[in-house]
Amino acid sequence: MSTLLTINVTNRISATQNFYFFQQPSIYTGGSRVYSNSLYCQSLGNYDSTGSVLTFQVNIQSYACIQQTANEPQIGQPSGFASAVRAIDLAPVSGTANDSTTASVNPLGLSPPTVGQYVQPGAFRIITPTYQPPYMYNIGSAVQANGSVMLSNFVVASPANTTDCQPILRYYVQTGSYIPGSVINFTQSSVSAALCDFTGGYSTINVTLNQDGTWTVQMM
Repeated sequence: MSTLLTINVTNRISATQNFYFFQQPSIYTGGSRVYSNSLYCQSLGNYDSTGSVLTFQVNIQSYACIQQTANEPQIGQPSGFASAVRAIDLAPVSGTANDSTTASVNPLGLSPPTVGQYVQPGAFRIITPTYQPPYMYNIGSAVQANGSVMLSNFVVASPANTTDCQPILRYYVQTGSYIPGSVINFTQSSVSAALCDFTGGYSTINVTLNQDGTWTVQMM
């Protein structure tokens, strides 16, 4: 499988459209609410007029992330500011991997990953330290999208806690405009979006916004 997953978008509607990309939320241990960020946003003209195709690429490497924030997540607003990321392994079904990292908040950081105990297969672990309000942090899964590493989906961290995060290789394309790194309403955004499911081993998916507003999704 390629190390890069590629989505190529073609716009068949006559007017220029804005498109944004986001990932299906990871599976997290516990009952914390999961939030999603926009990963990329760009305008694209009509293909017949411009010949342009919009390409979104994401690395399949998993990243753990901790991000400092001042507020609870709000739709349309940046999820936070300062952040630290670590490339990390996912726990295998059998054997061991460097699938666990310990966060620090002063300074903000993540330790080099080590072998965790009983991490769920397909997941990685973030261990948060003790800290006191008003400090707030998001933790979750980051991705390298079009060259930039950013927090993709997350939960609001709890002090002195252990969180397992299982990323899912499904991405969505939707019309509209969300600045990368800003919080979206995943349920609302995904309802009429184009689903690009890479879990079956595909590395390239072509997406077309048709003249009638429907999507055509072609696995390559």
